Amino acid sequence: MASVIRDRKAGAPGAASSYSSFWRAGHRPTLIAAFLYFDLAFMVWVILGPLAPDIARALSLTPAQQGLMVATPTLMGALLRVVNGLLVDRIGPKRSGAISQVIVIVGLLAAWSMGIDSFGGLLALGVILGFAGASFAIALPLASRWYPAEHQGKAMGLAGMGNSGTVLASLFAPTLARLFGWNAVLGLACIPLTVVFVVYLLLVKDAPDQPPPRTLTEYFRPLRTADAWWLMTFYAVTFGGFSGLASSLSLYFTDRFVLTSVTAGYCTAACVFAGSLVRPMGGALADRIGGVNALTMILAVAALALAGVGAAPTLGSALGLFIVAMLALGTGNGAVFQLVPQRFRQEIGIMTGLVGMAGGVGGFYLASSLGFARELTGSFAAGFLIFAALALLALMGLTLVKAKWRANWITAARI
Repeated sequence: MASVIRDRKAGAPGAASSYSSFWRAGHRPTLIAAFLYFDLAFMVWVILGPLAPDIARALSLTPAQQGLMVATPTLMGALLRVVNGLLVDRIGPKRSGAISQVIVIVGLLAAWSMGIDSFGGLLALGVILGFAGASFAIALPLASRWYPAEHQGKAMGLAGMGNSGTVLASLFAPTLARLFGWNAVLGLACIPLTVVFVVYLLLVKDAPDQPPPRTLTEYFRPLRTADAWWLMTFYAVTFGGFSGLASSLSLYFTDRFVLTSVTAGYCTAACVFAGSLVRPMGGALADRIGGVNALTMILAVAALALAGVGAAPTLGSALGLFIVAMLALGTGNGAVFQLVPQRFRQEIGIMTGLVGMAGGVGGFYLASSLGFARELTGSFAAGFLIFAALALLALMGLTLVKAKWRANWITAARI
């Protein structure tokens, strides 16, 4: 409880005392750079998904291998988010982000120049792309530390809207692969990544209230609280659903409705765009009505939509249900991260990493389970139904803890 009280007293550096205007309550260049970094990082994080139909044909991959291929970057991004969360609290988000971007750019250049001709090579590339997915644990605290409690939903939502980079991958990667070959897309991706890296170095400034370095035991102290585990669970469903679908929908559309990889990319982009667009709206909604109330509605809608996908008979009905699901999941991503800094403001770096890790694990599970479901049953339906059931279980958990949260958390924001 004492840490929660300290969190509430910790103001936002440089913000007006009244916090009356969001745009004057932080550092706008850092917020913009955090969004751009996150956006391009997420573009390459999921790039194997839109390229998957072409890669699968070229390397003769089984459905299970395809699922693991698109899920590996998600899993590695999840694990590396904890590492990045530690680095953010130890050396600051700006330097942490610079290191991560260099690793991704060099890794993609190496993959493009040497070529990939085996399933093992794809998995190795997936590990490198995990560093891009781990950008989540850098971009969000980079923005968050500049804003007060009542603006956390909007700040985290706008920075987190960088997950719209998955739209860019779905829109452009299949077309570029058709023109130049899928391996060339890896090299072409380095061009915008390098541009954003330079912009990042010029614009980003660490907030002046960077917490002092702590011991490894202190970093993981939030895991001793049930609140941390609940927040991780909710994000495993909301972001796990979003990232898992973003990685897998191209495979689903090409297999289920026999679409070309380019058309499947457009369908995937429509779904991902919906989920990305509403993330800041989810944060703003949570600021207005409370993160718990927002999540309650969101989890119910997501569960119903995902359950319906398994029985969708036409492309139109499946696409409509996926868009509804992604709208709910994207809104849920913003809502969860309205709650995280209310409870763990002084541990926001490591909590962003831990909660983000849980989201990545959820995405790995969904993406890989869809591939295994297709191979074992001949259909993706079982994978969607199980994840819908997990959303309902998360809703039940939220119902159990909401009264305690509202009674014990001390913050000016709505819960």
